[in-house]
Amino acid sequence: MASEMENKYVIFKLDEEHYGIPIDNVLSIEKAEEITRVPNAPEYVMGVINLRGEVIPLVDLRMRLGIKLQEYNKNSRVIVASMGDVTAGLIVDSSSEVLEINREDIDPPPKANSDECTEFLSGVGKTSDRLIVLLNLAKVLEY
Repeated sequence: MASEMENKYVIFKLDEEHYGIPIDNVLSIEKAEEITRVPNAPEYVMGVINLRGEVIPLVDLRMRLGIKLQEYNKNSRVIVASMGDVTAGLIVDSSSEVLEINREDIDPPPKANSDECTEFLSGVGKTSDRLIVLLNLAKVLEY
């Protein structure tokens, strides 16, 4: 039997686009705090934060997905997500809601000439008023 949580996504914005990740993978949503830089980390890993005694790497999702960078502001959030044994904070422009998207309203990622741009996508969710890019969290957290 399918779990209730299976079709629920935490929705957030990067630029003017809406993105989603499965709610089962989200541990918490935090305000952006003081970041400690880590030498020799991949470019998109901004550093680490101390979250209730646990050190968590921070991934700038704009940089990871190749979206134009912008300064963090009061709306910026860190979505703490976990996949397997990897936990990381994803820096997003704002986090807006939890949304249920039925399976039949999710299309596979669009085909592109290069797999590079679609490797981070698990699909595109359709709601009555917008499209939501669903991220492949396993790929996003791979580093």
